[in-house]
Amino acid sequence: MYISNLFKRSKKAYLIHPKTYKKMIEEKVIVLLDVRTQSEFEHAHIPNAILFPISRVEQHIETYFPNKQLTYVIYCRSGIRSHSALLIMKQLGYDVVYDMGGLIDWPYEIITKKSKPI
Repeated sequence: MYISNLFKRSKKAYLIHPKTYKKMIEEKVIVLLDVRTQSEFEHAHIPNAILFPISRVEQHIETYFPNKQLTYVIYCRSGIRSHSALLIMKQLGYDVVYDMGGLIDWPYEIITKKSKPI
């Protein structure tokens, strides 16, 4: 399927700014997915993020995250993998999926190997 067809079929696929995400988590349940590799995640990640590498999204997202009506926010390092994950999730019927882009643009606290998880 061509990417342009996925965009035409998507119901609610958005790019989201980190500041908007911070406001959203105060108001509703959000599933924050980090689609980078395990080593990238262990090096640094956003608090409360769930590691779900892009290599697993297409085959396993419906098994581990069966509720397609929840709000999902996806990020990676620079925004390329998160965009791919968003397209896959939209194709699989997830209703509300946001692409937050990359960790490199995250202006808030991150958990690193040296810091303790919240």
